[in-house]
Amino acid sequence: MAQHESDREDLMQEATGLARRVEWQVSFVPDPVVAGFKKNGACSVYFGAEPVLQFDAAGCLRRAFFEGFMFRTQGSTLARLKRTRTPEETQLVRHDLNDSELAAFRVQACSWLRLLLQAIDLGEAVRLRQVPEEDDVILDLCVALRASLSEGLPLAAAIAGKR
Repeated sequence: MAQHESDREDLMQEATGLARRVEWQVSFVPDPVVAGFKKNGACSVYFGAEPVLQFDAAGCLRRAFFEGFMFRTQGSTLARLKRTRTPEETQLVRHDLNDSELAAFRVQACSWLRLLLQAIDLGEAVRLRQVPEEDDVILDLCVALRASLSEGLPLAAAIAGKR
């Protein structure tokens, strides 16, 4: 997590880590949705500043940002991390989701993805920008997101923590 959080003014322009990306305006999110792929094939979807879903190249969820929390895969569950600051230090307070919390998170995340896919399928998602312009990124995103949904939003292998 960054040292200091701030809302992004132009997520599409700032998302340079996504070599292939597209920006849409959809009715269910006030800010534009930006989605795309890193060079390694990993997909990310930004519903404005949050929620954010980040996948690995195999389509498994690695990280998410929602309601001020960062969620990070532990392999079999997600860890919910909350940053707490004092003048002396910054700490990440961790809570591993139990089975019912993980199930509820998956239901919510799948709902966001289904709403986006439905808006695209029905032509209700207005494409604002795309990089590169002449690319099949939208088709590839729909395929990747549908695959993750069909598998029930699988979790990536645990992310190694700092030692």
